[in-house]
Amino acid sequence: MTLNNGLAQVCRSSVELNKLTQKRTIVGLLHKDGYTSAPELSKKLKISLPNCLSILSDLIDSGFVKNIGIGESSGGRKPALYGLSENECFVIACDVARFSANMTILNCANKFVSPIVSIETHIDDNQFVEKLFNAADHLIREHQIPEEKIMGFGVDMPGLIDSKLGINYTIKKEKFQNIGVQLAQRFKKLVYIDNDARMHAYGEYCFGAAKGYENAIIIHWSWGLGLGIFVNGKLYSGNNGFAGEFSHIPIVENGDLCICGKRGCLETIASSNTIIKRIKQGISEGEISSVINQFKDSPESVSPEDVIAAARLGDEFSISILNEIGIGMGKGLSYIIQLLNPEVIVLSGPISKANQYVLSPIQQSLNRLCLEKISGNTNILISDQGDFSALLGTSEMVLRQIFAGLNFKQEHIS
Repeated sequence: MTLNNGLAQVCRSSVELNKLTQKRTIVGLLHKDGYTSAPELSKKLKISLPNCLSILSDLIDSGFVKNIGIGESSGGRKPALYGLSENECFVIACDVARFSANMTILNCANKFVSPIVSIETHIDDNQFVEKLFNAADHLIREHQIPEEKIMGFGVDMPGLIDSKLGINYTIKKEKFQNIGVQLAQRFKKLVYIDNDARMHAYGEYCFGAAKGYENAIIIHWSWGLGLGIFVNGKLYSGNNGFAGEFSHIPIVENGDLCICGKRGCLETIASSNTIIKRIKQGISEGEISSVINQFKDSPESVSPEDVIAAARLGDEFSISILNEIGIGMGKGLSYIIQLLNPEVIVLSGPISKANQYVLSPIQQSLNRLCLEKISGNTNILISDQGDFSALLGTSEMVLRQIFAGLNFKQEHIS
């Protein structure tokens, strides 16, 4: 190869790589904005309009982008609008809880294209990977989605998770901790794993009650109290990805034993575990209550929803349980508010559905424990995403990784 030919090839490769980067940027912008015009895209990419139109034409040929209509204009010719082809790229999202997992398929607009299926499993299940694979395979086949269009698989789960390495250090057997690699080997797709609380938070920040806030705290309130932190619009994960272990901050000196092995953690006084403990206590003390009558033979099977339903019917014992949990949560939140001074705290998960039965005691705790100047400027909201926030957050995280690494049918990079 001559020197001139070598330089020409390097220049050609550079041009092609730059074009590929521009394509990825356009796809990412269309995913973020929903749709836009070529003039707007050319401004954002700082490239000429003819060049932008050429790239859009390539993207249309590749199937990722489509012309979706004509936009408004303040004068002159109305611009054509471009958006992503929703059925060109799909992801599988799986939200793993303590005793089960929910799975669904979403398209590149984060729209659910399959029902949510429940899987009986947990993070220490030796058949965990195989159960997820079989459930995903069934969903793909049942809904006739071409396998090559499934471009990623995301899993959120409880535990101390290093999402960069794909390791969940909370899985008891060390050989199963490298869960990201195991899933990638089985699925042969891009795989992303992260902590369930962070993905609940990401879903709320992108689509739910925390949308539009730069500094937000999102708490998934269930068996544990998972916390996601947004600082200046960025999801904060900490040094090793372990930030947000709200469940295990010490609250009660020499308190009840927590599942983490320590005593007096917030989880022991303000979680679904507290409900079971209080029901057992109520049974032993002969409390008169409809919820006690219902669960006296199986207290472990009581759920937050059962207690909330009884409270709404006026059951005083249920109201007292929720009040106790709310006071405990308020104490935990007082530390968060005074340390981080967030704009908003969003509560999601089963216990948050109690609304005023927990919000009132939370506020009582904050009034007692917080500086009013700080707590008075923090909004406390209940999630409007229901149980979907983690699936949406996981899907969005996977899609952003997919779009950042896309290659296209027309690309030939030397």
